[in-house]
Amino acid sequence: MTAASRVVAVLGPTNTGKTHYAIERMLGHRTGIMGFPLRLLAREVYDKIVSLRGPSVVALVTGEERIVPPRAKYWICTVEAMPEGMGCDFLAIDEIQLCADPERGHVFTDRLLRSRGLHETLFLGADTMRGPIAALVPGVEFVRRQRMSELVYAGSKKISRMPPRTAIVGFSVDNVYAIAELIRRQKGGAAVVMGALSPRTRNAQVELYQNGEVDYLVATDAIGMGLNLDIDHVAFSSTAKFDGRRMRPLAPNELAQIAGRAGRGMSHGSFGVTGDARPLEDGVAEAIMEHRFTPLKKLNWRSSDLRFGSADALIRSLESSPDHEVLIKAREADDLMALRSLSQDPAIRERINDVASVRLLWDVCRIPDFRGISHAEHSSLLAGIFGYLHGGGVVPDDWFARQIRRIDRTEGDIDTLSKRLAFIRTWTYVAQRNHWLRDESHWREQTRTVEDRLSDALHARLTQRFVDRRTSVLLRRLKQKEALLAEVNDQGEVTVEGEFVGKLEGFRFSPDKTAQGAEAKALKSASVQALAPQYHLRADRFYNAPDTEIDYTDQGGLMWGEHAVGKLVAGADALNPRIEVFVDEAAGPDVTQKVERRLQHFISRKISALFEPLHNLQKDEALTGLARGFAFRMVESLGVLPRAGVAQEVKELDQDARGALRKHGIRFGQFTIFMPLLLKPAPTRLRLLLWSLANGLQEFPEAPPPGLVTVPAMPEAPEGYDTMAGYRAAGQRMIRIDMLERLADMLRAEDSRGGFEAKPDMLSITGMTLEQFADLMQGLGYRTEKGERVKVKAVDVVVSETPASEAETAPVDAAIATDTPAEAASDTPADVPEGAEQIVDQGETPIAEAAAETAEVAVEAPVAETTEGETPVGEAADAAMAEQEMEVFYTFTWSRPARPGGNPRGQRRGGGDAAGHKAGGRGKPRSGGKPQGKPGGKKGGRPDRGGDSGAKTYSARPPKKDKPIDPDNPFAAALMGLKNND
Repeated sequence: MTAASRVVAVLGPTNTGKTHYAIERMLGHRTGIMGFPLRLLAREVYDKIVSLRGPSVVALVTGEERIVPPRAKYWICTVEAMPEGMGCDFLAIDEIQLCADPERGHVFTDRLLRSRGLHETLFLGADTMRGPIAALVPGVEFVRRQRMSELVYAGSKKISRMPPRTAIVGFSVDNVYAIAELIRRQKGGAAVVMGALSPRTRNAQVELYQNGEVDYLVATDAIGMGLNLDIDHVAFSSTAKFDGRRMRPLAPNELAQIAGRAGRGMSHGSFGVTGDARPLEDGVAEAIMEHRFTPLKKLNWRSSDLRFGSADALIRSLESSPDHEVLIKAREADDLMALRSLSQDPAIRERINDVASVRLLWDVCRIPDFRGISHAEHSSLLAGIFGYLHGGGVVPDDWFARQIRRIDRTEGDIDTLSKRLAFIRTWTYVAQRNHWLRDESHWREQTRTVEDRLSDALHARLTQRFVDRRTSVLLRRLKQKEALLAEVNDQGEVTVEGEFVGKLEGFRFSPDKTAQGAEAKALKSASVQALAPQYHLRADRFYNAPDTEIDYTDQGGLMWGEHAVGKLVAGADALNPRIEVFVDEAAGPDVTQKVERRLQHFISRKISALFEPLHNLQKDEALTGLARGFAFRMVESLGVLPRAGVAQEVKELDQDARGALRKHGIRFGQFTIFMPLLLKPAPTRLRLLLWSLANGLQEFPEAPPPGLVTVPAMPEAPEGYDTMAGYRAAGQRMIRIDMLERLADMLRAEDSRGGFEAKPDMLSITGMTLEQFADLMQGLGYRTEKGERVKVKAVDVVVSETPASEAETAPVDAAIATDTPAEAASDTPADVPEGAEQIVDQGETPIAEAAAETAEVAVEAPVAETTEGETPVGEAADAAMAEQEMEVFYTFTWSRPARPGGNPRGQRRGGGDAAGHKAGGRGKPRSGGKPQGKPGGKKGGRPDRGGDSGAKTYSARPPKKDKPIDPDNPFAAALMGLKNND
């Protein structure tokens, strides 16, 4: 150090501009060198000076990185990597208070004692170093700098209540990751900064924080070492740390070093605790705020006067004690432990027999244990490297390449990538040593490339795990109070500023379901602001949409395409339901009213179109008196009325009234009074919906599938469902009411008292099996009797030459006994639906024809002669009779009793069955037409009773007046003619 050399200690708390001052002083000299405690901080200062002076004059030297241009003037280094004896004009050591650090303090103390610039030397650090520096550095000048902003203690806060621009400090990797994960869920994300990160990863993470993508930083105590970040608040998640040997509480000056990162420049800052950390004691908090700390008394020291004569001599020199009262011997460092271990290895001990070998062994032992696996494994690695280097050798390229290839993989999670980064740092350090590899430049580039690749992958994993980019982007834009740009695609997916936030379904926004906590709040806030114009555009498009784009569901929902936009609710009457729209409150009242008006128009037009007959009936002013009242009942019941419920009203209607009602399409059926046009699928579906609304049902029953004559009954359905669906429940099934009326027309021609069987036409129009038809008839009030009999089969016929007159005299009892009259095949009504007729297999012969042909065979067939070995004809017939096939048949008889005080359901006045037959009266139906019984009777040739269906009775009462002929009866004209003839 020249006589003109000036040594200055610039001391003071954090945020005093010490580093900035030192950079300005160095750039005022021709050459200079600065030492920093962290590789991260060295890289930050290097980048700053490069931006000021250019890369050609700035060098960066750390343990794992070496950038040295040929004309380098300013050297930025870590303290351990500072080259000695360079003779620079300026020299500065930052964070000089680390002289007291148990692990690295001896390195800083050595620089304090032996490193000087030719013209100026600066030591930057805390006020606590004033005493030791004054005692160890003669002629030193002291400059105290005041903090540029205030620092206040804010107490304890939950992480969920942390203000933006907060750094939360943890002292273990697991703790840092746990906090970062919690902040991601609650605040949208956090950047992660740790001393073990590569500069590339650290810079990428810091950039996330600095540019506002995230508002929170989770870090280790590495941020306390001069990293300049825009932090407003520092929160300690713990006030104790593991120092490599034991857990110990942080001293107040250590807490202050970290807390001082809050409040940069002229901005005030605060600090506090969070999580499981106990609140700071009042004295500690005041000391931090007032920057009053106990001065340092002792500094760690290790001799720099090393003896390389032998390994033992080197160890003794490293273990020597200081000769100054301020200095204390440092604890045994990793390099000294490795030296002890390797020097005891016989194979190595034989090789270290000269100064160069001992010096080489010491250089190898100084390779840091970045991997942190175990002391023994680290020593084994060092022994292998020393074995390659001893005797002027180098590390083999193929061996070195294998080590790098094992690490050069970017798959895996954060922990895996962090371990690979630690491993590559070891090989990066080796590649930075001079003359240890044949092609140093190549391997320095290779290790740097692998480190960058792993750093990028680690940054991506950290960001993916701890940062929700979507939330961070939206929060940043909301904070800037700028208009947000929202886009909605054809699927309704909403993106705000390019980030997916949810779906717009109709006029309701559904946020992304994966978002929770603060993320969900951010999505909602951004969406409400961005979607305001989208609601109005969509409402205009909906208002002008055709009715074909809108529909209703069986449960009353109103759909626009595939999205629900409202629902129907009960109104003043069944034909005038009200609308309840599904529109977000954020859309505003104008959008809500527009959607409601459009839906009201749609449902009003739909009801008017499908129930046009009802509307015409309701508006017909020509209807008066009972007809108008009955029309009201029809409208009220949506066009379908069970006849039993309005029997008296129907009875009271005169011919004119009924005619006026028929003009509107009303059909007065035997069981139901209905309007056939309203039985179509579309009106039926709407009728069920309106009926369900009017009756306040919680779950609306669905309409049966269209086109079916019968469907299974629904016992759990609400009362009246079958009628509203256009069916009548009978037994296990329901039959469509119009087809039931056709069946009733057929039943009128049958003897319901004497009993009858089902005709093929009856099965055909109902589409039922015989068993199902029997169950249906029971549901309609008929008694069913099941029986069995021999099934008459068709036989081969021998053509007879007997004249027809003779054939007619043959016995035909079999034909008379048959249950199906010959004319039944032609009784199928012309309007039976296509495909509903009874199908007769090809090759079958009608029963009557078969019986007649059998009679002919009995009369005319010659007796064939039999030869030996043939079976006689009679015996074959006997065998065939023994195998005769049986068939099941049902006999139906009216059995429903009269209800007390009224007629049976569907029964006409005066007694009789549901088809209109009068008990004990004339032997023909009320509607006229065929008589009840057939000649000879149905059972065993019962004689014709001439119309009397039972014994005559006598009474003293005067004869009753004949009841007027029912104009609804299809045979009304025929009855009127008979009456006139009488």
